[in-house]
Amino acid sequence: MSQRSDELITAEIVSEEIVQQLLSAQANAYAPYSNHPVASVMVTSDGQQFAGTNVEVAHYKGLCAEASAISAMVTAGQRQLATVYVMGPGDHLCTPCGDCRQRIREFATPATQIKVLSARGELMKTYTMETLLPDAFGPEQLPPR
Repeated sequence: MSQRSDELITAEIVSEEIVQQLLSAQANAYAPYSNHPVASVMVTSDGQQFAGTNVEVAHYKGLCAEASAISAMVTAGQRQLATVYVMGPGDHLCTPCGDCRQRIREFATPATQIKVLSARGELMKTYTMETLLPDAFGPEQLPPR
């Protein structure tokens, strides 16, 4: 398989611990409207892990798995992402939505990796923040406070 400039492709195996966290979170998803359960695990720069899943509500303004995991991370006092894992329900890429890409960007560094897994826990694709959200707007673009 050739490597494209806009992605990182590796033969990396995702740890069983991460896969189990993703599967557990995905099993707890509340997705009665879309039937599309998604899970995410955020790993901070010091190695702490925070899982999240999607939560849908009747008025269709739900909470994505990535937002759920980031919220848990921030609640615990963490502010820097080293790795983001996302697992959707199937063998297709289930990448973060636009809102979640911006949320991830808020806590990412240029070295942060975003890893998308199949429902079986197989690594499908790894992104950098630059490839996931090129030319992103971040806190450094805001005027100093």
